[in-house]
Amino acid sequence: MTFSTKRAGSLAAIAVAVALVATGCAASDGGDGGSGGGDGGNLAITFLPKNLGNPYFDTSSKGGKAAVDEFGGTFAEVGPTEAAPDAQVSFINTLTQQGVGGIVVSANDPEAICDALNEARDTGIKVVTFDSDTNADCRDLFINQATAEGIAKVQVDTIAEQIGGAGEIAILSATANATNQNAWIELMKEYLASDYPDIQLVDVVYGDDDDQTSFDKTAALLQTHPNLKGIISPTTVGIAAAARYLSTSEFKGKVALTGLGTPNQMRDFVEDGTVTAFALWNPEDLGYLAAFAAKALIEGEITGEEGDTFEAGKLGSYTVGEGGAVLLGDPYVFDADNIGDFDF
Repeated sequence: MTFSTKRAGSLAAIAVAVALVATGCAASDGGDGGSGGGDGGNLAITFLPKNLGNPYFDTSSKGGKAAVDEFGGTFAEVGPTEAAPDAQVSFINTLTQQGVGGIVVSANDPEAICDALNEARDTGIKVVTFDSDTNADCRDLFINQATAEGIAKVQVDTIAEQIGGAGEIAILSATANATNQNAWIELMKEYLASDYPDIQLVDVVYGDDDDQTSFDKTAALLQTHPNLKGIISPTTVGIAAAARYLSTSEFKGKVALTGLGTPNQMRDFVEDGTVTAFALWNPEDLGYLAAFAAKALIEGEITGEEGDTFEAGKLGSYTVGEGGAVLLGDPYVFDADNIGDFDF
């Protein structure tokens, strides 16, 4: 199921799998990466998530592969096992050497991978960021899952409703350098100050998008702040780990938890009452749209300039906005009444 804006348009499909073997690269679905960057017919597109083994990125890569199969390109996914700031650099360098047509990357750091990405672009490779952007001069397009304002607002509104609009809350984020989470947190602070003066944000901690670290940070938050009424975790790894801790602790039903999660990760915690509601976009659609954006750049249909338009298969037509950003759609709130309608 998709919940982004639907528009007309479709392309034919051919599925091609390739095997990528590269020094320093772990590949979940690899290939030879194409025959040279800058070739307008080189639809070898490689996804580079923050880290492998992350259900969120597994889902976005699933959407990316579906799109690439649909338009007859070759799909691959590579990435580090941990979401460290510069862990993606070696993968980008290898993809540049192999001459892929496009790199679709969720950046662990807005600056750490810029030099490597620009070296790739110098050879003609098109770079699309999704989920977490780099500096704008390091890529051709950014596929934005939702506006930062909308993401911040939905999480604050949800926790406010769950704690009655007053009390102490904390944020359990991903890495300290994560571009998207940091932007959302700053906007959450502004929105809390303007619309919820009786809610106090008492702490922001980082689980590094690691399950056990996030689990331990949740326990530490509850020990450090005995009056805590709610936790916002704007990361799928963090909210699942926090829910796992709460579900078997004395705080279940007493401390509210919301944030950004996937239905399959959070289903058990919604059904057992640990979590009332959480939000997200559809990461499968996000990956699907990013792949079609890479195709449009590779084929010269667009350059990434504001006002450019392109077709994205089943999702329809999209327009490039300010700063080379393309907006997928609005966040969606999952709860006990609707979570059964989704499977990702």
